[in-house]
Amino acid sequence: MENNLENLTIGAFAKAAGVNVETIRFYQRRGLLPEPDRLYGSIRRYGGADVARVKFVKSAQRLGFSLDEVAELLRLEDGAHCEEASILAERKLLDVREKLANLARMEVALSRLVCACHERRGNVSCPLIASLRGETVSDLPHID
Repeated sequence: MENNLENLTIGAFAKAAGVNVETIRFYQRRGLLPEPDRLYGSIRRYGGADVARVKFVKSAQRLGFSLDEVAELLRLEDGAHCEEASILAERKLLDVREKLANLARMEVALSRLVCACHERRGNVSCPLIASLRGETVSDLPHID
C-alpha cells in the first residue's frame, strides 16, 4: 500500500496511517489535518502527504507532545525553524524529567506503604488507607 498512497478514501487513509477514521476526523476538527475538497462523486480523497502528516502527529504524541504542541511543531515542520523546535523539545524534556522525579517519589511512598501493609499486626488500621485519609502512620510519607 506504501506505493499507492494517492486517491485514498478516508478508510484507506486511516488504515495506511495506522489510525481509525474517527482519529482522522478529530485531527481535522483540531486543525492538525486539512480536510480535502470533495472530488470524484463527492468523496474526499487523501494522499501520501496526508498519511505522512498523521504519522508525524502520532510520532510527536508518542514523545509526549500535546496536540497543541503538535500543532506548533507542524507549523515548524519545514525544517527551517530548528531553533524554535529545539525550544519546544527542551520544554518537553524538562516536563518529562519533572514527571519522572514525581514518579520516583510516588514509587518510594507506595513501596513503603506496601511494606507497612505487609508488616502490620493485630487490629491496626491499614497503613495505605490511613495515609490516603491523611492520618499519621508511623514515619511513612504522606501522599498528596
